[in-house]
Order: sequence, then structure tokens, then C-alpha cells
Amino acid sequence: MKILIIAPHGDDEVLGCGGIISRYVDEGHKVDLCIVTRPHTPNWSEKYIKDREKEIEKICKIFKINNIKILKFKAALLDEVNHLEMNFEIREVINASKPDEVFIPFYGDLHKDHRIVSESCLVALRPIEYKIKRIFMYETLSETEWGYQPFKPNVYIDITKYIENKLKSMKYYSKELKPTPHPRSLEGIRSLARKRGSEVNIMYAEAFILIREII
Repeated sequence: MKILIIAPHGDDEVLGCGGIISRYVDEGHKVDLCIVTRPHTPNWSEKYIKDREKEIEKICKIFKINNIKILKFKAALLDEVNHLEMNFEIREVINASKPDEVFIPFYGDLHKDHRIVSESCLVALRPIEYKIKRIFMYETLSETEWGYQPFKPNVYIDITKYIENKLKSMKYYSKELKPTPHPRSLEGIRSLARKRGSEVNIMYAEAFILIREII
């Protein structure tokens, strides 16, 4: 099976899907990653930008990502982008990957980039050319729970064997981690996985909203 994770920013893929990426790869599936935006000057320093590139490289090695595509759009400025262009770019990634399952950000997240990417993904994923078997939305700590729409998962994936790998991977995005009790802390990440697991009587889980399934 082929899986495609679409993340607005580098670190969203770990926060939302770090456990299932580890699980899918361990089970012999191929996982592709698309990061839609890049940090840019003057909002970020040249050092930060170079460090982020190295962090993403390390993450891809840890997760054994099959293929990664980083689009050219500027982080935190997606509301200035021509949506037709973004829809096309994401569609091109989907056509190249030819995934069976696609994971996209939740459309109710606080961060505007997340909402815009989610909408563009849904446009690009219309079952016209390449039909995806399953489309899921994932949650991102400190974006989803602080947004204006509730995240109501209907799919839970057991990541008990992979929670430590998820936490280890997030450490590479050290600039994005916050001290406890911030939700985007290592303890916050573990706590959410434990909560989602408890909702279905397992130890640790990642939770998703199934948007469409074709059988």
C-alpha cells in the first residue's frame, strides 16, 4: 500500500502522523511526504532555514520516507497565494505519488495555513482523475484543539509500539517543542496519544477523521 502525508509545515507530519508513519513503514508499506511551505527571510533567519532543511532530512531518514516533496510556498503567507496554483501543485504531487491513502490537516485548525492546505487538498483529491481509496484528516497539537471547530475522530490507529519513535522524531524539531504543560511538549504529545488510545481501550493511538472511502 502507498500512503501520502500532506503537511502544511515541517513538524506537522510528526505531530499528526508520526506514529502511523512508523507503523506503516514497519508493516512494509511506502510512505511519501509533501511539505507545502518553506520558512523564508526576513520572517526567519538564514540559520533557521538551513537548520530546518537538516531537520527534515533527519526525519525522513528516521521514518524511512519513500519520497519527499517540498513545495515552494511561503510559510504563514498562504492567504496571499493563488489558490488555483496551490491546487495544481498538490494535485501534481498526488498524481506522482499515486497513493492508496492520503492524510491531510484538519480544516478547523487555528493556523490559517492548515485550513488553506486542507481546502486545497480536498479540491485536488476530488475523484476525477486518480481515485484515492481513503482520505483522512489528522490533528495537530496547539492548532487543532485551539481552533474553532471540534475535531471528532472516527478512526483510531494503534501506535503503542511506535510512540517512542514519534517522540524521538519530534526532538529533531527542537525549536517547535515547548516546555510542559504546553500541548506541543513531549509530555503533551504523549498525553494526547494516551488519551486517544484510552478512547478505544488501547495504550496509545493516533486519531483521524475519515473523509471519504471508496471500496
